[in-house]
Amino acid sequence: MRWLWLPMLAFFAYLAGGAVWEGEWVMVAVYAAVGGGLTYWLSPWQGGRSLRHEEVMAMPESEREVVVYWRPGCQYCMRLKSSLGDLRDKALWVNIWQDDEAAAFVRSVNDGNETVPTVVIDGEAHTNPDPEVVRQRLEPVA
Repeated sequence: MRWLWLPMLAFFAYLAGGAVWEGEWVMVAVYAAVGGGLTYWLSPWQGGRSLRHEEVMAMPESEREVVVYWRPGCQYCMRLKSSLGDLRDKALWVNIWQDDEAAAFVRSVNDGNETVPTVVIDGEAHTNPDPEVVRQRLEPVA
């Protein structure tokens, strides 16, 4: 799954090229839009810059209260990210497809599986937690 974006890009480029050859400009636009969107959604760069597991572990515990281990194309990760709204920037996000140490950590707390999102809240790992649990931890104390 980690490299699925590459054949997806090639497939949609092939379809768009065929549509160009046949002069079907509407289909070129459709293939480019759908292919570009799916390729981006599955690519390891989706979601912007991600911290590395090593960087997170080097931080003092007070600065890493909520750490989210995620991967591109994961619907549960996207659900968590969108559910948090503006609070998502307060969490530290680690892409397990860009960091082998992060993937190993996730496997170590999930019985050998790369199950994401794995969220570490105050040092305790939670696998695919309810977004409300994460939200409550990220909200400022009134």
